[in-house]
Amino acid sequence: MDAKKEQMLSFLASSVYPTLPEEARQALHAPTVAEARQAVAKKHFVLVHGAGHGAWCWYKIIPQLKSAGHKVTALDLAASGINPIKAADLQTISQYFQPLTDFMESLSADERVVLVGHSLGGLAISQAMENFPDKISVAIFVTAAMPGPTYDIFALNEEVLY
Repeated sequence: MDAKKEQMLSFLASSVYPTLPEEARQALHAPTVAEARQAVAKKHFVLVHGAGHGAWCWYKIIPQLKSAGHKVTALDLAASGINPIKAADLQTISQYFQPLTDFMESLSADERVVLVGHSLGGLAISQAMENFPDKISVAIFVTAAMPGPTYDIFALNEEVLY
């Protein structure tokens, strides 16, 4: 772990109750540096590629996240990467997003993930945010499409992919 991250974790773990003895800190459940590090390391990142890509496009970031202690899942959306569905067989954008929907449905009720979407993957994670709000801790849009009040995912669901 680099020095800056270690310094931040030490600050987070000790600045709230800096003058308390260890026994009092434990009684109040104030985090130690080790506990703060462990809490940071338990994130599950779900990486969703953009148009024309597949899970392979995250090959540089996956080892970095894993080496920091995170769990990482990179998905291939329908007709992308190694997903066997053919693009010509897709009728709706929801069918394209189906692998993410299936993954989100498979999560246990108490598991929360960090969704990361790039490009068209932003629409996929937007739909997941609407359908599975209790299973998502945060969503990150990396140069991604982000629906808004006049550009919503339900309108896009009706569009046909060509």
